[in-house]
Amino acid sequence: MLPKIEKISVQKQNISTAVLFQSFKSLSKFPETDVRYLEEKLSKETDWIIYKQPQVYFFHKTKDDKNPGIQLEAARKAGSKFYDVMKNEKVTTLQITGISGGNLTLAFLEGLLLSAYSFSKYKKEKDEFVPSEIFVLDDAVSEQQIVELQTLTEAVFYTRNLVNEPLSFLTATQFSLEMEKMGAEAGFTVEVFNKKKIEALRMGGLLAVNKGSIDPPTFNILEWKPDIAVNKKPIVLIGKGVVFDTGGLSLKPTAKSMDYMKCDMAGGAVVAATIYAIAKNKLPLHVVGLVPATDNRPDGNAYVPGDVITMFDGTTVEIKNTDAEGRLLLADALSYAKKFKPELVIDVATLTGSAEIITGSQALVAMGNSAENLQKLKQVGDEFYERMVEVPLWDEFAKPLKSNIADLNNLGAREAQTSIAGKFLEHFTDYQWMHLDIAGVAFLQEKDSYRPAGGTGFGTRLLYHFLKKFN
Repeated sequence: MLPKIEKISVQKQNISTAVLFQSFKSLSKFPETDVRYLEEKLSKETDWIIYKQPQVYFFHKTKDDKNPGIQLEAARKAGSKFYDVMKNEKVTTLQITGISGGNLTLAFLEGLLLSAYSFSKYKKEKDEFVPSEIFVLDDAVSEQQIVELQTLTEAVFYTRNLVNEPLSFLTATQFSLEMEKMGAEAGFTVEVFNKKKIEALRMGGLLAVNKGSIDPPTFNILEWKPDIAVNKKPIVLIGKGVVFDTGGLSLKPTAKSMDYMKCDMAGGAVVAATIYAIAKNKLPLHVVGLVPATDNRPDGNAYVPGDVITMFDGTTVEIKNTDAEGRLLLADALSYAKKFKPELVIDVATLTGSAEIITGSQALVAMGNSAENLQKLKQVGDEFYERMVEVPLWDEFAKPLKSNIADLNNLGAREAQTSIAGKFLEHFTDYQWMHLDIAGVAFLQEKDSYRPAGGTGFGTRLLYHFLKKFN
């Protein structure tokens, strides 16, 4: 539940207020003694400060930086701080006064809204706080921008909720039902292939990973196709949907390596939520989402190292490690995507632990064969602070994927594993394609400003804004 947000043209009296400004000269309406105090404090200690008189006043001096992405992120973090103040003071009605320009006001509001998330479904005592009303006073901010931001925030919350749900609720079948609910709400279609249909299609990667599970797999096709779509060929988003990953018979061995593996479907959640935001905001784009879903468990009939499986496109793969399962699901989906004759395909997955080693929790790892789109994605990521680091897909990375008994093996070498996994996926593409490994950013152990502990929703804002600018 998000607060009601209303654009206003005159500042309201006697309610808590956040004031965003770039220059102390713009605070001329405030008492001179107050401005001098702010100037001293904000120059030496911090970029924000709180007054109580008795309403809460939150002053944020927006960051003076030539990099607009850093400016915007500082505003988001200040918005998150303001939310913490509101929660502590139990203030439910507030206003934001922007004297810094519309983009910074929106970023401040975004940081505040993204901080208002909690996942209390399974708690007897809820720790939830959402302001009831927010007023925005900034001529540079439109009502349309506010509505768009609210919808995108809802989409991020959907991503977080799905990632935070345990396997005891979110089986592959339930994941499909949740996506159908999102489609009904936002206006996009969802078609779900059951196990019998998946078997008929001979999606060997998805079926192999599912062999150890007592629950059936699903293959989900989400589509938003408005009559006014500007792209003649669709953009296809593919999300890994492993609702829990034990590693299979190659059981995850290290401390905490399995504890949070309910998040292994974060790529699928990002894809579903991105299409939700696109559809609800009625962007004029034809977008298709593909989400193969299953859990990966070590039951008696589970696939084993040494097995050879046949993928949807006929490629044979020798299994070297059953914990390298995400690439098998994605490979079937990447091959299936060819039927749409796509303009661009983007897959999103918590694919390799080595991606987290590269970037920690600060950025996703990207690669692909579309240099222009990778550059555009990087620019969007810098602006909205869902950043990316590109790694290469050199031909040498294909060598470890050779097999003596099959076309490929599913593991390769330990070194450069993130690129090698991408090289495996590349085999199943014949179109413009980008691969986004979100292993380090999809789930946090501790809160980081407006990104909560647990599912972060990282990637939803990035893909939405990238596709909004797509042409």
